Amino acid sequence: MKTITSLFNEERNQLQTDIDNTTSIEQTVKLVQNRLDHLERIYIEKLNLAQVRLASFFLDTLRQSIATLAAANYSQLTPIEQRQITNPGTKFFANRFILKVLQVLICIGILGSLFSLTKTTPAAWMAILLTSLLLGLEVVLQLDLNNQQNSMSQELLELPQPILRVDSKVFLDHLGDALNTIDLAVARVEESNKHEGDLAIEELPELLNFLQRLMGASKLDKPQMAHELAKLLPQILMSQGINAQIYRQNDPHSDREYFDFEPSIDPDTKDHVTLTPALLKGDRLLRRGRVIEPVYSSKEL
Repeated sequence: MKTITSLFNEERNQLQTDIDNTTSIEQTVKLVQNRLDHLERIYIEKLNLAQVRLASFFLDTLRQSIATLAAANYSQLTPIEQRQITNPGTKFFANRFILKVLQVLICIGILGSLFSLTKTTPAAWMAILLTSLLLGLEVVLQLDLNNQQNSMSQELLELPQPILRVDSKVFLDHLGDALNTIDLAVARVEESNKHEGDLAIEELPELLNFLQRLMGASKLDKPQMAHELAKLLPQILMSQGINAQIYRQNDPHSDREYFDFEPSIDPDTKDHVTLTPALLKGDRLLRRGRVIEPVYSSKEL
C-alpha cells in the first residue's frame, strides 16, 4: 500500500511548477486543495473504515488550514492617511512660493535703485546687466528643478503594485511534513488492529473464566447452569468492544450484509430466525451471522 507521502512526492514537481505559475493566493489555495482531493481518493482505496475516517479527518483539517492563506492581502492607504502624507508637501510648496515672491520684490527694488543711478553713474549699467543675468540663471534653475520633481512624482505613481506570492518550495516542504504525520497516524491504527488480532486466549482472562465455569457446568450435568452462563456472553464480548447483532427484518440498523441467509425447509415459517449473531467491533465486521429466512422472502430476493 502506498503512503500518501509517496503519492505526494510523485506529483510534487508538477505541483510546484503549477504554484509558481499562479498569480494570486486564491489560485494557489484552490490548486492545492484540488490536488489533496485527488491524493485522498487514491490513498483511501486500500484503507479500512477506521483508517479512512482518521485520514479524512486529518485531511479536512489540513484543507481548512490551507484555506486561511487566502486571508493574506496587502492593505491600501486610506484617504485620511493619503491626506496626512500630502499635506506637509503642500505647506512646503506654499512657503517656497512666498519666498520666491519676496526674492522678486527685492530684485525689482535693486533694479529700480540701479536705474536711478544711471543718470549720475554710468557704471551702474554693468550692475544692472549682472543682476539681470543672475535673475535669468535663477529662472532656468527653477524650471529645471520643477521638471525633475515632476519626473520623480510620475515615477512614484508608475511603480508596479506588489504581488503577494507563496514560496512553493517552503510551502510544499511543510505540506509534506503534514502528510507524513497522517501516514504515521494511519500506520498506528493498523498496528493496533494487528496487535488485537494476535492476542492469545490466555491474555483474555474474562473469556478463560467463562470457559472454565461452562466446562464445570457441563461436568456437573446442569443444563440450567450452562444456560445462565451463556447469558453472560454478550457482557464478556462488550468488555472487549465487540457487539453481537441479531438480524431483525424491519430494523434499519440491522444490515443484511452482516449475515448469510439460508431458506427455511419449513414452508410455514414466516419469521427470520438468527442461528448465529454477527460480531462487530465498531464498524468492522469480525464474523458474519447466519439467518434462516422464510421461503417466500428468499424467492423475492
